[in-house]
Amino acid sequence: MQIGDSCIGCGGCVPYCPMAAIGQHEDGKAYINQDECVECGVCLNSKVCPVGAFHQLKLEWPRILKAMWSSVVFVHHETKVQGRGTEEMKTNDVTNRFKLGEVGFGVELGRPSTGARFKNAESVTIALAHLGVEFEAMNPFTKYIDTDTGRFLDSWRGYPLDEDFKKTKVMTFIIEFKTGQENVLDIIRTLDEVAKEINTVLSVDLMTKCTENGEIPVMDILDKAGVEYYINGKTNVGLGHPRR
Repeated sequence: MQIGDSCIGCGGCVPYCPMAAIGQHEDGKAYINQDECVECGVCLNSKVCPVGAFHQLKLEWPRILKAMWSSVVFVHHETKVQGRGTEEMKTNDVTNRFKLGEVGFGVELGRPSTGARFKNAESVTIALAHLGVEFEAMNPFTKYIDTDTGRFLDSWRGYPLDEDFKKTKVMTFIIEFKTGQENVLDIIRTLDEVAKEINTVLSVDLMTKCTENGEIPVMDILDKAGVEYYINGKTNVGLGHPRR
């Protein structure tokens, strides 16, 4: 994102930036910290700048990744899905992605005002790969990694996944995978350790199928182990014919 010469130095844009990437010079003119900017596009809203001083330049690699992973309306090339995750995770009654005895995980890194870098996410996938999880094939982040090791591939669509790529900051990632119920505690403990090593926020979502009598099996596992959790649940019933 760039700010043109038409900026009048009113400062009205500063509080709108979810990454606090907009500042002001001594003369009041606004500037953008390009490393902290995640190309989310919030500042392009006509209500943010009274003179329309913000404009979007053509994004080259790896900066294009900022927009891909920070805008909820961006459609990823391979998955054809908007946003950072998949539709599979939230429509299990139709897709049957997680069967009884299985647990789906969504590991979210970063948030507005904090953000996350690709190297943070790789630390997480490397740790998880050693536990034999099944990464969600339709999650766009999975396209960047070797699912056996969790490490980034050498390239993606002909672009290098090098150190410049790994340092790129976005607003947030969602890493999705599934595993058997017996592995839940090992995964949570592993994520707890990884969270201490990365400089961003990490939160964990669990998804599972209810039994016929409405019980949620994974809750017993967490309760017996003394793992604290928040029930911020969604019961998603897809409108369609269940896949058999």
